[in-house]
Amino acid sequence: MKKLIFATHNQNKVQEVNAVFKGFSILSLADLDYNKEIEETENTFVGNALLKARHVFDVFKTPVFSDDSGLEVVALNGAPGVYSARYAGEEKNHAKNNAKLLAALANESNRTAQFKTVIAYKDETTELTFEGIVKGSIAKQISGSGGFGYDPLFIPESYNKTFGELPSAVKLRLSHRSRAIAKLHDYLKSIT
Repeated sequence: MKKLIFATHNQNKVQEVNAVFKGFSILSLADLDYNKEIEETENTFVGNALLKARHVFDVFKTPVFSDDSGLEVVALNGAPGVYSARYAGEEKNHAKNNAKLLAALANESNRTAQFKTVIAYKDETTELTFEGIVKGSIAKQISGSGGFGYDPLFIPESYNKTFGELPSAVKLRLSHRSRAIAKLHDYLKSIT
């Protein structure tokens, strides 16, 4: 089974990847005892994903993929964007991020938003990126306890429940990360 490193410490993301990936052994940074935080210093999802993939490849010399994901809200000119995890501060607190988002949209009628993921893949000869997007809107209050991050506020198109309320199998099928991961998986299957 081909080994791939997923450049993350986030076990929620690892579970999502393992649900999509078949035929590969996925190792997270925690599995490798690599505890260094890789600073996301770029101002785009593509830039941050590539930065992390390059860094981890340089350390382990093994094919790697990384992601950068976030929420883009139309009324906030695309914010929180690449700062989604740190929207309310460096401690990356989901509850504070959600509260800040609700406050920012308190007087907005346009609640259109999208989740975006960019996955960067790197091996000895190749660097590629894959994008996944799910469109939707921001609820007026937190609903549901499933998922993580902005899931209790995000209502995907054609649904009337948030990701936090939807069954995990439905969220997985719709998710921006799942869409990008599926593209990466298809690519890897095509070259093995």
